[in-house]
Amino acid sequence: MVNVIWYLLIFIAIIYSFITGNFETINNGILTHATSGINLILDMMPLIVLWTGIMKIAEDAGLLKVFSKFLNPVLSKLFPSLDKDHKALGYIASNIAANMLGLGSAATPFGLKAMEELQKGNPEKDTATEAMITFLVLNTGGVTLIPTTVIALRIMHGSSNPTEIIITSILATAVSSISGLILDYIIRRKNR
Repeated sequence: MVNVIWYLLIFIAIIYSFITGNFETINNGILTHATSGINLILDMMPLIVLWTGIMKIAEDAGLLKVFSKFLNPVLSKLFPSLDKDHKALGYIASNIAANMLGLGSAATPFGLKAMEELQKGNPEKDTATEAMITFLVLNTGGVTLIPTTVIALRIMHGSSNPTEIIITSILATAVSSISGLILDYIIRRKNR
């Protein structure tokens, strides 16, 4: 459905540019922004590869299991339907760790593995379980202590103080996480 919306918006923009005579502006914008998009990808790729590799090393070294045990009391409260040694909890903890460091790209593989593990125990394969919904809320609003990717982008674009967003980032992500989890809890209680 989202693809249809994007195609519709692009189609409307092209038609509008023909009607208003601004087709050259649209054409120049597409070419200019396509180049800057490719440059952004090439600039960000080393950072993504580095942090994904560091997270893989941490996983192989067992650091993520230690972090998972540290988070286990909190995770057992957030995911009461899961056993304390459920494999998904380790992936959820790894996802949280990557998100806390502002590494959304490195967090994605752990999030996908967590969802796969949660889906294995799902009796209704076409409906999300409570644990899946809670994880999605936690992942989407995840608390970011150090917004590494955003800081890197700010450095690349010449910010005079790229780290000035740390406190506001912590506040914004903490509020979104807490709000999302409270709403998830209320809805879960209401549906029982």
